[in-house]
Amino acid sequence: MKAHFSTDKQMTYDVFMAGFGGQGILLIGNLLSYAAIAEGKNVSYFPAYGVEKRGGAATCTVVISDGEVGSPVVGNPAAALILNQLSMEKYFPRVRSGGFCLVNSSLVAESSVSRTDLDLLLIPVNEMAIEAGDPRLGNMITIGAYAQRTGAVSLDSLKEALREVLPERNHGFIPMNIRAIDSGAAFARDAAPK
Repeated sequence: MKAHFSTDKQMTYDVFMAGFGGQGILLIGNLLSYAAIAEGKNVSYFPAYGVEKRGGAATCTVVISDGEVGSPVVGNPAAALILNQLSMEKYFPRVRSGGFCLVNSSLVAESSVSRTDLDLLLIPVNEMAIEAGDPRLGNMITIGAYAQRTGAVSLDSLKEALREVLPERNHGFIPMNIRAIDSGAAFARDAAPK
């Protein structure tokens, strides 16, 4: 299933990401944006975060299009990446019917995932990040799974964009981030609807 919409010949993907500060929401929004730009697409990147340094709300909306991008604000996104319970309660109802929603099953109660009108991917992000070698890799697992499931950007573009969004002092961590992106993509591929 592709969480996108098209008008005439224009293809547009919009995704809303939500979690708490420290989960890397804004980083993967930025990464997705750079990957789309590298593919020659137009992008709108709209981050928002609470006043707390860590632990407060963090959200980001990215709109990717072959044509012009209108407003960066999307009331009912075609896709959502929800990484904690509070975000689930606040934003899950807004996902457009027929859309895609990735839910971090490590932090979101399965009982709160009640809609049947969505392509849902429940993924144990926290456990997979620890398995990948660092609890902070959950964001890379998430964006890899999103890219695999929706086709909004290629995995290769995401990996190349790491050099743009990570500070040079962190480039030594790029191989670990690439493995995490691949891990998320593999999970999404294995969990794809048959």
